[in-house]
Amino acid sequence: MALSIGIVGLPNVGKSTIFNALTRAQNAESANYPFCTIEPNKAVVPVPDARVDKLVAMVKPQRTVYATVDFVDIAGLVKGASKGEGLGNNFLTNIRETHALLHVVRCFNEENVVHVDGSVDPLRDVGVIETELILADYQMMENRVARLTKQARCEKGLQAQLEVAQRLLEHLGQARMAVEFDDQKSDAAVLLFKECQFLTDKKMIYCCNVDEAGLAADNEYIRQVREHATQRGCETVKICAKMEEDLNGMNDAERTTFLKEYGVCESGLDQIVHTGYRTLGLASFLTAGPKEVRAWTIHRGWKAPQAAGVIHTDFERGFIRAQVMSYSDFVAQGGEAACRAKGLLRVEGKEYEVQDGDVIEFLFNV
Repeated sequence: MALSIGIVGLPNVGKSTIFNALTRAQNAESANYPFCTIEPNKAVVPVPDARVDKLVAMVKPQRTVYATVDFVDIAGLVKGASKGEGLGNNFLTNIRETHALLHVVRCFNEENVVHVDGSVDPLRDVGVIETELILADYQMMENRVARLTKQARCEKGLQAQLEVAQRLLEHLGQARMAVEFDDQKSDAAVLLFKECQFLTDKKMIYCCNVDEAGLAADNEYIRQVREHATQRGCETVKICAKMEEDLNGMNDAERTTFLKEYGVCESGLDQIVHTGYRTLGLASFLTAGPKEVRAWTIHRGWKAPQAAGVIHTDFERGFIRAQVMSYSDFVAQGGEAACRAKGLLRVEGKEYEVQDGDVIEFLFNV
């Protein structure tokens, strides 16, 4: 499984520039005018992981496979997008299947960078996007309710789902997000939410696009976005799109030096990946052998057989046991043989909860 993130925001707030910087490639056209992006841009990005790099240096495998993040950048949304204004609403279906949304908000003043509404006002801009996402969900639910109403006349089993759908439609009509709906645990609601993939039920990460001064210290715009995000129970990242763009083409040593000059510990990609993993409750376990060193993404709390199933369904179906070493022990002892000799290789069964950074070999029989 890969973490997938849809990028949303007003036109010309730096979405495509950030997309290019995150993917380290000019995959999305970026320019100083609205609606520069007219087709959804998609990229699969390897997740930087120093643990994988260290294991590669030790094991020297034939190939290395990092965990990945799928980024989807759509055209900017504007007020009235749900009624056909602008272009972004045409591509909202492209982000319904993503796990989380990265909401890019402009948090700096610059006369030479056009703002679609003529001025910088982060809370107004956030409100526009969130309203359009609610309206998009509302329109989808209107169609869903109309269809369920017809079907329920013939299929009595659909009545419960219709009732939930009608209540949710009313809820969205009050300009409230699907995530705030008070009935999400009934069987009918669980099925409805799973099938509909509501935009306003997704985890949201607010991304403040700042200038160089904003990197050094939060300005009023950034503080406003942070407060809004906190009220919604969401996290915030702060990125200077221009600086991130400058990182493209640099090697790792150059990037580290460049970031230190700005007083930044992590690149934008690192920030978003770590925040995304934390927000969605994800973790990575590692496999290391002469053929391959690889990071695998799982949900925190998964038991060993579930984690094994990420590698192959046969691993879960025929799970026998897991041979587990902590990453720190593996590195400190110099590999599996030394861990085994010192009793640091543990044999775990079906109830073992896999930890982030575990180095694991699964034994199975089908």
